[in-house]
Amino acid sequence: MEGFGIFSLIVLAVVVVFAFMAINVVPQQHAWVVERLGKYHKTLVPGLSIVLPFIDRIAYKHILKEIPLDVPPQVCITRDNTQLQVDGILYFQVTDPMRASYGSSNYLAAITQLAQTTLRSVIGKMELDKTFEERDHINVTIVNAIDESAANWGVKVLRYEIKDLTPPQEILHAMQAQITAEREKRALIAASEGRKQEQINIATGEREAAIARSEGEKQASINRAEGQAKAIVALAEANAEALRQIGAAIREPGGQDAVNLKVAEQYVHAFSELAKTNNSIIVPANLGEMSGLIASAMQIVKTQK
Repeated sequence: MEGFGIFSLIVLAVVVVFAFMAINVVPQQHAWVVERLGKYHKTLVPGLSIVLPFIDRIAYKHILKEIPLDVPPQVCITRDNTQLQVDGILYFQVTDPMRASYGSSNYLAAITQLAQTTLRSVIGKMELDKTFEERDHINVTIVNAIDESAANWGVKVLRYEIKDLTPPQEILHAMQAQITAEREKRALIAASEGRKQEQINIATGEREAAIARSEGEKQASINRAEGQAKAIVALAEANAEALRQIGAAIREPGGQDAVNLKVAEQYVHAFSELAKTNNSIIVPANLGEMSGLIASAMQIVKTQK
């Protein structure tokens, strides 16, 4: 009985060990490749799986998540024979665990080497200045080239990113000098454009001011001319009215005598004023006409009395 009990314990222990070796739990986003007697048998998906101990074995374990792969820095030669150190990072994902297990002895090394060789080829077709401008083009070209080959390895290359582009120190100094000169050039051009615009603004302002002044002077001249014309017209109308009134007064009884009296008074007044302005004695050329005019005037005065 004791021997039977020991045998039962041994059998139970063996069963437990076999059960422990047969039951496997695969985590999420993982895939395990199972070989049976040295040959690919199946791929275990996430969850509980059963394998036969000593017959089946888990040969490879793959992570199905997106994996970043740091590509070691390398020196590339540009089209214009300039050395350029390039540092990048590659993102990939295992899509076929069976191909990733048997398609390449080391797909990580293969991807890394392919990324480096492709990068050297792409950089070699560009000039130094273009490499800084065409980062996106470089990234896309490398991804397309690697992804085509990596399909046989069960790997999907998602993207490639250049982390740093480092030219030699001499090139850096030359580029810095070029950038400084370009900035100074732009500053001088901006200053000259500012002065040009300032002169244009000043000239435009002076022209507009001159036009405004001329318009003002023109309007003032027009206003003065209109005022003078109106004054002349008003004076002419006043004179005409005065003449009409004088003519009407002359046609009245005694009007002609009044006119003669007025003329005589003005004649005497004018003669007296001329006599005051000179020490010489002024004598009228026709004394008979003057005496007759004075006599007529005196006769008119007597008649009115």
